[in-house]
Amino acid sequence: MFTGIVEETGKITKLEKAGSNLNIYVKADMTPELKIDQSVAHNGVCLTVVAIDGEEYTVTAVKETLEKTNLGKLKTGDRINLERGMKLGDRLDGHIVQGHVDQTATCTYKKEADGSWAYSFEYDPEIGNITIEKGSITINGVSLTVVNSQKNKFSVAIIPYTYEHTTFKDLKVGDTVNLEFDVIGKYVKRLTDLS
Repeated sequence: MFTGIVEETGKITKLEKAGSNLNIYVKADMTPELKIDQSVAHNGVCLTVVAIDGEEYTVTAVKETLEKTNLGKLKTGDRINLERGMKLGDRLDGHIVQGHVDQTATCTYKKEADGSWAYSFEYDPEIGNITIEKGSITINGVSLTVVNSQKNKFSVAIIPYTYEHTTFKDLKVGDTVNLEFDVIGKYVKRLTDLS
């Protein structure tokens, strides 16, 4: 389980196909503190550390993960949002994030807004996910608050700290992002769909 509070951005140093899987090599300051079998969120996707070598570690993404997230679009040199699993008893500074991406979205708008940044995203509503005005959403592993919630689109506001310390400053209109919708909202929707 995660909180959507990005610890740092890592750098993709190598991408290696292994059958239908992809081995992703990441250089990050946190690497010396990691251990084999540990869960780390990469742009919001929970992946298991399978190897550690100095400042670089390796995770493997399977075919389904590559098809349902933006990890298959990574290139060597890209930055990626990283968060280690939550410690029991720590503060929950973001919101409950599982590290299971529900679907991707496309960035449709990016503009500086008097000290902050405004972004808009569109997603396929046929999958059945919804946003809630002032509810939580995870975008590329970052816990954010939804504004302008509509059937297939929404917006978020990014403060300068988040802009500088995540991959949001790299994000361009047309880019694909990972979305994890609010887990409580998903359960409520599921229950109301059944009744």
